[in-house]
Amino acid sequence: MEQPRGVSDRECSQWRRGVAAVLGAGALAFGALVAPGAGAEPPGYRPAEIPAAYGPPQSDHLAAARYIQAHPGAVPQGVNDFGCVPDAAHPRPVVLVHGTDSSAYSDYAAIGPQLVDAGLCVFALNYGGKPGADTYGTEDMRVSFHQLAGFVDQVLAATGAEKVDLVGFSQGATVSRFYVNKLGGAARTGTWVGLASPSYGGVMYGLVPVAQQVPGLMDVFAQVTSVAAVQQAQGAPLMVELNAEGDTVPGVRYVTVGSRVDEMIQPFENIALHGAGAENLVLQDLCPADQTGHFHLVYDPYVQALLLQILDPAHAPAPVCAPVALGTGIPQVIIAGNS
Repeated sequence: MEQPRGVSDRECSQWRRGVAAVLGAGALAFGALVAPGAGAEPPGYRPAEIPAAYGPPQSDHLAAARYIQAHPGAVPQGVNDFGCVPDAAHPRPVVLVHGTDSSAYSDYAAIGPQLVDAGLCVFALNYGGKPGADTYGTEDMRVSFHQLAGFVDQVLAATGAEKVDLVGFSQGATVSRFYVNKLGGAARTGTWVGLASPSYGGVMYGLVPVAQQVPGLMDVFAQVTSVAAVQQAQGAPLMVELNAEGDTVPGVRYVTVGSRVDEMIQPFENIALHGAGAENLVLQDLCPADQTGHFHLVYDPYVQALLLQILDPAHAPAPVCAPVALGTGIPQVIIAGNS
């Protein structure tokens, strides 16, 4: 295994020992990947990929995309250190769950290192990809749910922690909430955070309600976009199943962070959770001058600081509000997706 850039021999040895310990506990890490009540893995299941080569922090999706094209398997600096031991101030490791057609590095190249620098043990997986894929979060989400369940078990086994905190961006919010609510993950989770969470799906600029009335048209959408993208549409069977018995389950803190100008989730109200104990934060209510939408949310400095405050309220400084123009980040995402 190649030593990550910027990591000392001692640190790399600790990381390798941690990975070896996890892999050696085969029954827990790979033989018992299903959380209590989860049932058998769905057809096509295979463990998630765990990126290991440290890449530098980035300022936007385009910079991250360009780096990962040249460095496949990159992970944000400091993330996936399986030798990390949680301390009393930060007892729960943080697991970052990326969005659709993306990766751990692409979505968390800024957030990951910030959380590590704050003293948290931070982990991230690449889920929902085809074999040999260089992008993830595109395939059947029912497989992705179980991939996350297995990864959380690995993190808990390596760190000795009892629970994790989960942070999901876009599709990652749905994948992680399904794990918590439906696969027994509540017993393993302290705080769940959904960034730009499609909690009730999206109508995709009004196309979804029309397409759902035409037999076979959603299948065409799946071919043009991805299976996972269509599964997140408002009214899609999987989204109905996720929310059928309530948005939340007891014992877990739920926080959503959304934007009124989200480019992907309309209506905006579909971001919020309505279950007991849910806290719904709206970016423009906290910082009216920040017009960040869906794509730039994980690279927005205010949101990054807000996330740290959610996860580490005793130590995190207050976010600083600064103007961000409407549409920021959209050109970078378009270029990254077509380069």
